[in-house]
Amino acid sequence: MQVRSTAGRLRGYAAFWLKALRQPTIDLTLRTHTGLITRIVEAPGLSISEAELDELVSQLRVVAAKTLPKESLTYGIFSGERERLSRAIVTLISEEATGRPIAFNALSVMKVELDGEPVEVTHLGLVMVDPDERGQGLPWVLYGLTALVLFARDGLRPKWISNVTQVPSVVGMVSQTFSDVFPSPHPGSRQSFAHLQLARGIMSRHRAVFGVGEEAGFDVARFVITNAYTGGSDALKKTFEAAPKHRDEQYNAWCARELDYVRGDDVLQLGRIDLAGARRYIQRDVPAGSLPALLAASAILALQRLILPVVYWLDDTRPFGSLRPWRGNGR
Repeated sequence: MQVRSTAGRLRGYAAFWLKALRQPTIDLTLRTHTGLITRIVEAPGLSISEAELDELVSQLRVVAAKTLPKESLTYGIFSGERERLSRAIVTLISEEATGRPIAFNALSVMKVELDGEPVEVTHLGLVMVDPDERGQGLPWVLYGLTALVLFARDGLRPKWISNVTQVPSVVGMVSQTFSDVFPSPHPGSRQSFAHLQLARGIMSRHRAVFGVGEEAGFDVARFVITNAYTGGSDALKKTFEAAPKHRDEQYNAWCARELDYVRGDDVLQLGRIDLAGARRYIQRDVPAGSLPALLAASAILALQRLILPVVYWLDDTRPFGSLRPWRGNGR
């Protein structure tokens, strides 16, 4: 019986990753914890019906109401507008037996110019967890699983990510998980020209994605958004004492030093998910007994060592590193 059960789970996880690699628009469901299911929906404003979209937004609001009982959010996915939801990637965790939503993450994809070419930056977005359900080991799903799925689906090509927060635990998670992160307390963190271009593009065109008003300032040297909580995200403003702390004190001390919590500052972090970051995420953040993690790790290592160089060489339609698409192919 146990062998059959394990085989069934393996088939389910294998199907999950095969669908993730094949689908142009992701809509996947996976059992990530005992009694809980996780659904990842890419561009719900384009990919699902009006009734399904209304139900999805309603589920997100249920979690938000438990998280912020006295205030409501007015920006981004909570508006229910299809245009905004067409750029979102929603990860929703629900009870398998009842369907009750308990946590979600809403990523957004932003088009930004880098070196004269348009690139996509995946914003890690808003994370909310029902206070009664905390402590179940949900962060590895909410903060990393969707980014990993997108990374795998797009051929393991490095992807830029952004994060706007004042929470030390999140600053630490981003700094530890992703590559080339700036700003960060890590000694090797440096602002590159790519970081600068992307930050300027995000702050000039995409403030609404993370609920920052036009009146908010931006310290371009430190990537600190000053007076950030005026564009619809007011209910998320925290004191330093209330902001969840990281177990590594360096991130707490860095946030206390760099951010003015009375004024309401945020930090804009930029980094990349690449093979090194994917390995760190799988090895450090995902529970060791998770079969999806083992399958993902095996796939990444196999692709890295055996298949990936050949795939990149043969695919002349998409850029990778210094390689550029061959314009003579007519596509």
